[in-house]
Amino acid sequence: MSRRAAFVVLTLLLVSHCTRAADLVLRGGKIVTVDPGFRVVEAMAVRDGRIIQLGSDAEIASHVDPQTHVVDLQGRMVLPGLIDSHVHPTGASQYEADHEIPPMETIEDVLGYLRQRVAVVPKGEWIVLQQVFITRLREQRFPTRAELDSVAPDHPVWFRTGPDGSANSLALAENGIDKAFAAKHPQHVAVDPASGEPTGVIRQSSSVLKTRRDQSRKQLSQDELDDRLAELIRDYNRWGITGIIDRNCSDSARAQYARLLESGRLTTRTRLSRSLTPNADLAEIEQRLDEIASDPLFKSPDPRLGVIGVKVFEDGGMLTGSAYFTRPWGTSSIYGIVDPRYRGMQFIDDDRLEKLIRLCASRSLAFTAHCQGDAAVEALVAAYGRVNHDIPIAPTRSSITHSSFMSEKAIAGAAKLGVGVDLQPAWLYLDARTLVAQFGQNRLKHFIPLRSLFDAGVVAGGGSDHMQKIGSLRSVNPYNPFLGMWVAVTRTARWHDAPIHREQALTREQMLRFYTINNAWLMRLEEEIGSLEIGKRADFVVIDRDLLTCRDDEIRDTVVQSTWLDGQRVFQSQSQSNRSLD
Repeated sequence: MSRRAAFVVLTLLLVSHCTRAADLVLRGGKIVTVDPGFRVVEAMAVRDGRIIQLGSDAEIASHVDPQTHVVDLQGRMVLPGLIDSHVHPTGASQYEADHEIPPMETIEDVLGYLRQRVAVVPKGEWIVLQQVFITRLREQRFPTRAELDSVAPDHPVWFRTGPDGSANSLALAENGIDKAFAAKHPQHVAVDPASGEPTGVIRQSSSVLKTRRDQSRKQLSQDELDDRLAELIRDYNRWGITGIIDRNCSDSARAQYARLLESGRLTTRTRLSRSLTPNADLAEIEQRLDEIASDPLFKSPDPRLGVIGVKVFEDGGMLTGSAYFTRPWGTSSIYGIVDPRYRGMQFIDDDRLEKLIRLCASRSLAFTAHCQGDAAVEALVAAYGRVNHDIPIAPTRSSITHSSFMSEKAIAGAAKLGVGVDLQPAWLYLDARTLVAQFGQNRLKHFIPLRSLFDAGVVAGGGSDHMQKIGSLRSVNPYNPFLGMWVAVTRTARWHDAPIHREQALTREQMLRFYTINNAWLMRLEEEIGSLEIGKRADFVVIDRDLLTCRDDEIRDTVVQSTWLDGQRVFQSQSQSNRSLD
């Protein structure tokens, strides 16, 4: 008998023989269990943070006594706590500590922001603007070197979008990036085909371009950093999020989560994919992996905080022009690509990738790699397959991060191996207009291929890759799960007049599994959370509409009434209608 089965049996025995009533009862609602049968029930009873009964109002009535907190749902829907499979909370919470970063939809917005920074940053100091993706600008291109020079002639400027970006003349000069340098580094430095001069666009920039810290920016104390992270986590709760995976967790971030846990402010179940430098000396990598595998948060994780494995970067960015594809990108004014043979950038060769997976699998660490292009995805799946001959991959809960462009071969391979996939549906909404312009509709057939993954039996989990800002829709990238659900069902793209391969859309049931039980599997917590079943932890969210029957266009506007973790409320809407629930 499994540990979970034994626990459920024990729970049932306690329920049947113990006279103590429930601590919390919810009744009169539509409680979507997301159990294997996808039952919808009226009522739920909770004791000591765990679910002890589900069923009709009449069936739950025996669990109520004068001390029981009873919530009358008044017909409202309850879902298991929502989970985001991919966030970067520590960095995101710090992003606007110094000043607010306005939304930017045009090149002129970018230049206007830089003009404001020029007025306050001392001459000669660097100005760095991060993660304003060119796919989300109406002009669909990088700002040019000349445009950056025009607004900041006395400051080195770096417009960074993931691994790639655009620099002005002072930034290039400080790094010694001139015509001769570009000729020696054609993979990294884009040039004007007529003159050979650098255009300012740099790919895999960390290899060739270094910045200096802006001394004028505010430096936060440890307490201030922790307060901002706690504020962000409270906002996650506001949108029904009770679980997250940090997909590139540094040592300092791990320590920060531990401090929040100790102070009682970690109100999401948090699992960590630790950062790993993949091309370091193998002896150093093994030492690093031994340290991670011996971490108490991996060996005996806390219910709120644990380590699941590591993450590396296999290729560049789909949003920035360096994802690794089986077919050439094609020459592009959008991405500044002039070589018709260019297929993107593979950061880790196949042999090293296999060695990394083997080292992780032998320590039971979940491995994942950032893979955007279909060639990168296929390389990772093939490496998993080779290791799987000796060490079973499925038990490690290893996965593919992003996997934005896939092939039928890769989908079938992931299904066969038991490899999960962590996807960001909001990117379809924000970026597909530009991707259609670059690649055409046909190459987007397996772009964020949700239905194909579900049909193949791959465990696919929904995430955001939240990088910067606090605010579910103003953030880079938006972490509002209901926006993600709406995109998963409609395949709608902003500034585009038709759905993107509607045949890849999810059903409503799949949509909810995508943000609950599937992500719990990626967290190695599916026996504890992700569905509402007897014996599981009482993590759930009360919402204002029926997501199984409402119109498609109503999904994205869902309002959270309250969010609960271990049967304790961690968010309550302040509207009068919400207060009436109690």
